[in-house]
Amino acid sequence: MGQSSRTTVRRLPERGVYGRESINAILDEALICHVGFVDGGQPFVIPTIHVRLGDQLYLHGSRASRMLKCLSTGIPACVTVTLLDGIVVARSAFHSSMNYRSVVVLGAAREVTDATEKWTALERLVEHVIPGRWSDLRQPTENEMNATTVVAMAISEASAKVRAGPPKDDEDDYALSFWAGLIPVSLKSGQPQPDPKLPATIPVPNYVREYRCGQQGP
Repeated sequence: MGQSSRTTVRRLPERGVYGRESINAILDEALICHVGFVDGGQPFVIPTIHVRLGDQLYLHGSRASRMLKCLSTGIPACVTVTLLDGIVVARSAFHSSMNYRSVVVLGAAREVTDATEKWTALERLVEHVIPGRWSDLRQPTENEMNATTVVAMAISEASAKVRAGPPKDDEDDYALSFWAGLIPVSLKSGQPQPDPKLPATIPVPNYVREYRCGQQGP
């Protein structure tokens, strides 16, 4: 992956991260991405599920999706993810901030038409959200596959931006009598809630009972 002028972090450049491993780790931990594109002169930013397989980012949805119809034509697109790690409580309003890990991917997508690649992408999408689920559900039918569009974007022009650590106040402000520090923030999964129509004889699978957010992808 090459760093480009378009993905170089300009504001607070010391927070820029360009290594493939770091970018992949953030993409793998995130459960939602936002896709930016322009249709008819109007910008749109749409939240959706993603999965990374190697150096490809896969998105999916209904064939009727405007986003996927536009992306399938190869128009320029921007995919972003953000993980919030903490609230930075500084002594001044100016230096109050957040700790985060984010990624921006620029490029053009292609529609996935190969049946094997499409099936694999959908399988890994399910596994990205809930590892272990694909083998424990009804597989997609031919009609469902035909009603679904999958697109792929090469992760060839991307960068990450990361802020970590305590507040960085002005030197004179350290003498002020205001509390300062960090409030950690994380995405947590709660207790599984059975579907009201689920028979009581069906137990909660281990992969559901033991589910934790932030599990890494391939």
